[in-house]
Amino acid sequence: METLPATLQTAFETLPRDDVLVERVGGVWTATSTATLRRRIGRVAAGLRASGLRPGDRVALLAPNCVDWVVADLGILFAGCVVVPIFATQALDQVAFILAHSESALLFVDTPARAGVLRDRAGVRIPIVAFDEETQDGLRAFEERGAAGCALPPIAPDDLAVLIYTSGTTGEPKGVMLSHRNLATTMRNAFDYAFPTLTGGDNTLTILPFAHIYEHIVLYGKLVRAVSLHICRDGANLLRDLLDVRPVLMTAVPRIFEHVLAGILMKAKTAGGLRARLVPWALGAGREYMRALHFGHPSRAARLRYAVAHWLVLRKLRPLLGLRELRFFVSGSATLHVDLALTFAAADIVIVEGYGTTECSPVISVNRLEDNRLGTVGKPIPEVEVRLDADGEILVRGPGVMLGYYRDDAANVAAFDGAWYRTGDVGEFDADGYLRIVDRKKELFKTTSGKFIAPSRIESALARSPFIAQVAVVAEGRDMPAALIAPNRPYVRSELGIDAAEPDDVLWLRDDVRALIRREVATYSRDLAPYERIRHVALLPRDLTIEDGELSPTLKLRRRVVEARFASLIGT
Repeated sequence: METLPATLQTAFETLPRDDVLVERVGGVWTATSTATLRRRIGRVAAGLRASGLRPGDRVALLAPNCVDWVVADLGILFAGCVVVPIFATQALDQVAFILAHSESALLFVDTPARAGVLRDRAGVRIPIVAFDEETQDGLRAFEERGAAGCALPPIAPDDLAVLIYTSGTTGEPKGVMLSHRNLATTMRNAFDYAFPTLTGGDNTLTILPFAHIYEHIVLYGKLVRAVSLHICRDGANLLRDLLDVRPVLMTAVPRIFEHVLAGILMKAKTAGGLRARLVPWALGAGREYMRALHFGHPSRAARLRYAVAHWLVLRKLRPLLGLRELRFFVSGSATLHVDLALTFAAADIVIVEGYGTTECSPVISVNRLEDNRLGTVGKPIPEVEVRLDADGEILVRGPGVMLGYYRDDAANVAAFDGAWYRTGDVGEFDADGYLRIVDRKKELFKTTSGKFIAPSRIESALARSPFIAQVAVVAEGRDMPAALIAPNRPYVRSELGIDAAEPDDVLWLRDDVRALIRREVATYSRDLAPYERIRHVALLPRDLTIEDGELSPTLKLRRRVVEARFASLIGT
């Protein structure tokens, strides 16, 4: 019987660990054993039943990653209830919408302060249990109420397990219904296919939010494999945590790799002297050698340059970044520019890219270490079928495809072609069956010259610049695409020697800043087709934010919002 509690229970009984979950408490890594985790899960499950909740009731969970998040998540599942994960960064109006639309009966949060904000500013009236609360409204007291235990209900594979709301780049988020079978089958197939060597005793590190289905399914898989899962609770401490943990595997998104590479370049530039010239040269030489190795044949000169670059610079990056033990990174959730993968490969850091959607639990395809093909998202995992519609849209069929959208019949009709789920993404297969993603179908622009433009391709190319923090491409109805760009202000200040007293909100008006960004755009557009190259650049006065509705909680661009809000900067 493939349910998440049954699958996890078997793993807990057969592969117990002293350090199944590890997080910093007061700055010190603190381990949670399998025995403790099981006991706490059982108490939360019993506490939910004692609170009057019944199988199928929705229970929301809004908090940053922590051990308590995992305890609450699994306690909800073991009670036969449905987890409604909400991003800790979600706007209050969307939190209110999700709670109301899901008809959640109870909410877990991290702090009493957050509970107060939700009650006072979002009008939340359901019971709230806070992890860090020491009163009767806190998680510890809730667990105590379940200490006596209770008989847990039977759970069927097709019962609803997780009701997760899409990030909503357009309109209100939709509730995706994922069953136990959806998640348990996808987790097993994805891990068996892509991570066959991941076993108990391996150290792993997580930084992506568990509220995202990508890391949510990875969490379940790692618990089943009984690895030691370390939780990075603050992205600012990522390097320190990497050096401490030395993970063998880590899942990430392209923006993390962009930040790491930009940091390496700027640190070298700040050091000055030979290092300021040597590091960029070595990264470039390594990237071009890897490009020739993967897509052609390296010349003797390229091999020699790479050997020198590797000895002087590239071989030192793995230990400096805490990646001595790393087998590979997995990148997902957004398009990874091939140049990033090539640059890291030159430093012996392998990135395999995968693809999925929330509606598919989420994994559809993924590359594997032994047959990694850069520039693609690999082949479909076992039991998943993929075909392309006449216009290139990716259609998916398999056990991971959702039960449907919650309380949204119109969306369900639009989402399916028989048993095939319409992803809304456009893709293509190469001759060997590897899938490549072009862009979102609704995001493709048509210029006045009749050329179709995939904005994410241009945005990922420009995002390689360490001086560009964010970019939004606009092309619909134009003769050539334009770009709205938020400069990476600390790096721009360092590059141009701008006085620290000059406020950030006027940097976008400076001629030297505009000139620098235009040069970067020209440099990183060279490998684009002529009709894809940016002809008009407008700088944004501030960064795009989740709070202002310009980014989704998963940091996806809400393009229509951005275009409408900053229309005056780009003209017509």
